[in-house]
Amino acid sequence: MSDQPARPYIGGQAVIEGVMMRSPSSVAIVCRRRSGELVVREQPMTAVSKGPRTWPFVRGVATLVESLRLGSQALRWSADLYEQDLSAEEAGSAKGPESKRPSAGQAGGVNLTSLALSMAAIAAQDVEPAQVTGGPAPGGSAEGKKRGGGMGMIPILFAVLLFVAAPQAGAELVNKLLGLGLEVTSPAFQAITGVAKLAIVVGYLLLIRQIPEVRRVFQYHGAEHKAISTYEAHEVLEVENARRKTAMHPRCGTTFLVMVALVSIVVFSVAGASLGALLPKLPGGRLVESVTFFLMKLPFLPLIAAVTFEIQRIFARYCTTGPLRALLWPGFLVQKITTAEPDDAQLEIALASLRATLWREASVAAPVQPDRVFADYSKLLADPGYAGAHG
Repeated sequence: MSDQPARPYIGGQAVIEGVMMRSPSSVAIVCRRRSGELVVREQPMTAVSKGPRTWPFVRGVATLVESLRLGSQALRWSADLYEQDLSAEEAGSAKGPESKRPSAGQAGGVNLTSLALSMAAIAAQDVEPAQVTGGPAPGGSAEGKKRGGGMGMIPILFAVLLFVAAPQAGAELVNKLLGLGLEVTSPAFQAITGVAKLAIVVGYLLLIRQIPEVRRVFQYHGAEHKAISTYEAHEVLEVENARRKTAMHPRCGTTFLVMVALVSIVVFSVAGASLGALLPKLPGGRLVESVTFFLMKLPFLPLIAAVTFEIQRIFARYCTTGPLRALLWPGFLVQKITTAEPDDAQLEIALASLRATLWREASVAAPVQPDRVFADYSKLLADPGYAGAHG
């Protein structure tokens, strides 16, 4: 492949009945309506190729924040489309209001399904689009953006409680039940916390996978990986080629979550050894000590994200073949939970989103266009711009 010009990395995320794809200079979302129509929303982004946001470790935090922002907006938009279709079906049905299906997004509040979908979206996104991007989010109205931004904070807070507070509480329970007598700041206690974190991540993903809407998102997650792998293999972006690809990908957000758990063991062990001597003996006993150390952990979360980002970049670049591929296996094993084998219709959506992103990447100066609607995938392929977008 050395004779071929370098191409931009493509990142992505599965959303409700759709896929978002992004490159350094573009972002696109394609969703399939219940009528079978494909809705395309795409726009240019501002690529950042120099400056502090591209520095090692800084770029990890910047990229993660940007991915969460774009992902939250994309998920909100896809949920709005899904709810509109459900409302239209219910309005045309003779059944009473008691037959209403639970919606995937709940625009007026937060329910367990919407929270699970938000967490699934975090696990179903790639965390390295090669270059940090900035610019407007792929949202619609100002009201939609406001609601999307507010909803974005709730999954983050929930993730901190589930993946930081709960593992420490679990380690404390193990320490007490087994009579280990470990200090909260000791490396052994942090190792137990890391194991608890992995167990909670895997258990939670297995649990939400049972929700039909989440499982559909995980299928689109598999479709997204297959489409990107087809692009990276320099093959024609067709369903037949994508179908043969694996649903596993080294830059997946699920792998990132697993690596965060492992990196946190090292970081908090070192931090605990350093901070343990500085941690004052406060009144209130073990509970106060545990809460204090938990609060002291929070500022280290960006550091852990930054270190994990750089490690994942190295693994994705140098460990995809040969014996070093074994380093990717822990992430791949958990990806088997957050990906499911997609059908051809879902592969069409992922490939359509990828084509739209590649078109915009090559035509970044083209005017921003409103959402486009195609009757089916074949109609989208008939579009001169999208048909010629092969990367």
